[in-house]
Amino acid sequence: MVRKVKIAVLVSGSGSNLQAIIDNIESGHLSAQIEIVISNTTEAYALRRAEKHGIPSIVIVSHDFSSREEFDQRLIAILNSHGIDLVVLAGFMRVLSPAVLNAFPLKVMNIHPALLPSFPGIHAQGQASDYAVKFSGCTVHFVDEGVDTGPIIIQAVVPVMPEDTEESLGARILAEEHKIYSQAIQWYAEGRLTVNGRRVSVANAAVARVSLCNPPLESPRN
Repeated sequence: MVRKVKIAVLVSGSGSNLQAIIDNIESGHLSAQIEIVISNTTEAYALRRAEKHGIPSIVIVSHDFSSREEFDQRLIAILNSHGIDLVVLAGFMRVLSPAVLNAFPLKVMNIHPALLPSFPGIHAQGQASDYAVKFSGCTVHFVDEGVDTGPIIIQAVVPVMPEDTEESLGARILAEEHKIYSQAIQWYAEGRLTVNGRRVSVANAAVARVSLCNPPLESPRN
C-alpha cells in the first residue's frame, strides 16, 4: 500500500496548482496529505482555497524578520513541526536559501511554465512567445541552489499557435501543469524517483516515443 506523503505547499498567488493537488487528493488519485499551506503574502488567494478545504495555513512575511536567515529558519521550523516529507512550491515567489534546501535535500519540488532549461525565471510564457518558439510547455523539477536549474522529473509539451499571446499560451500550459505536478508527487509517494546527478529516473514508467513537428510535416507532392 502506498503511504500518504506529507506535503507542505508554498504559495504566493492564486493557487491554481494548489487547487489541482487538492482535487487529486480528494478524488483519490494522489496519495498525499497537505499538512500546511504557507504563503509569504497575506493577499494570496491560495489561502482562501486552503480555508475552503479545511487545510491549515500560515503567512510568514519577509519584512517581519530582521534577515533572510531568520525568515528561513522560521520556515524550516514550521516544516519540521508538521513532519513534512516533501515541500511543494506552487507559485512561491521567493528563492529558497541553501539552508532550506540542505534541511530538505531532494525533498523540494517546483513547477515552471517552460521547457527547462529554456526560459528560466519569471515571465517564462512571455519569453517563449517573444522568442517565437514552436513548442513550449512546463517542467516539474527538484529544486537546487540555482534558478530553475534542478534535476527534471517530468515535462509536458504545448504547441505554440501563430495567434497565441502570452495569456493564451499561459492558459494552455497551466492546464498541463495541473496534470504533471500531481503525477510527480505521486511518483515520489510511491518511492519511484531516483536521482543520479542531473538524471531523474522513474521506476517502471513508460517512455514517450512520439515525435512532434510544428507546423506539421506535409506529404510530398508528386
